[in-house]
Amino acid sequence: MASRPVSKSVVKRLPVYLRILDNLIRWDVEIISSKELSAESGFSAEQIRKDLAYFGAFGTRGTGYNTHFLREKILKIIGLDKKTNIIIIGAGHLGTALTRYNATKNSYVNVVAVFDRDPQLIGQNIAGIPIYDIKEVGGIIEQYNIKVAIITVPAESAQEVVDQIVPYGIKAILNFAPARIEVPEGVHLDNADLTIELQSLIYYSSAEEERLARVRREMEEEKASKMLSLD
Repeated sequence: MASRPVSKSVVKRLPVYLRILDNLIRWDVEIISSKELSAESGFSAEQIRKDLAYFGAFGTRGTGYNTHFLREKILKIIGLDKKTNIIIIGAGHLGTALTRYNATKNSYVNVVAVFDRDPQLIGQNIAGIPIYDIKEVGGIIEQYNIKVAIITVPAESAQEVVDQIVPYGIKAILNFAPARIEVPEGVHLDNADLTIELQSLIYYSSAEEERLARVRREMEEEKASKMLSLD
């Protein structure tokens, strides 16, 4: 097992390997090589071998990895060998979608509760998960020893929510609010800005060379216009 802090990039890749292994096991595939894992994941075979070797010897040279054995080890490394209790704060459209997905499709987590401050939502449920008043969040966190929270609140409320839950023992936060958030040392924060992701994808939706040429042409036209105005 690793004796020094694992890099964030390695941690990000482990769930990808896990998802592939889950699929392979469903297809009754028992052995897979690093080359085949590379084809499925998009990461190089060398990178995959380095990532896995960081935690121990899981494969057999010339044969590959036993899918069941490797999946079991990765589950333990990540901490998914038992269900992790989580909470979701924000019962709007995104919070509802994330709650439904994690409650019905994600077998590795247990959504204990959803929180909101809207009186019309409090007392209802999403896929059987109760919606509580945000004022009750501390008690629920302590009762279920929750360490992970997903935040889907408006940007202006995000920091307030983080400040409210961290003192009760939250150690990892997935933030969907489009806001810069400060967390104390020892608390891990991941930001998932869907707007930025979509805007980044739009860059690839049209011909890059044509788009860049248009931008250059517009800049040249603006420059020429400024020069004419000076004359």
